[in-house]
Amino acid sequence: MPSKKKTDPSAALGTKPVAKFRMRVTVGDVIAIGPGKIQLLEAIGETGSITSAAKSLDMSYRRAWLLLDELNQALRKPAVDSAKGGQNGGGSLVTDTGRQLIELYRQVETNAAIACKPELTKLIGLLVR
Repeated sequence: MPSKKKTDPSAALGTKPVAKFRMRVTVGDVIAIGPGKIQLLEAIGETGSITSAAKSLDMSYRRAWLLLDELNQALRKPAVDSAKGGQNGGGSLVTDTGRQLIELYRQVETNAAIACKPELTKLIGLLVR
């Protein structure tokens, strides 16, 4: 199995450190909601296409489709609705549920950052500058 690429922190000197939350909601071993799925939904909302969204995220169509299938199966109502191709081509639409999911996920991130600001400031203060 290939090892993960390691980055040199000194290469980012002069760059201001930023804390990023990567919340996941799991059901058993399955990540039902996570940052990659939210990013994919946002990209579909912008492009109107799973193919275009996947390309914009440097992801294969198959990977995007599997993530969406997993997400839609975890939800009561689907996050994405897709039309089959044809003369005018297909397309994908983020549903009301999908838009609500994006909004709630981003709001949790914002609220967590606000609630943890003192600790995050101290944590970042421990980094080499």
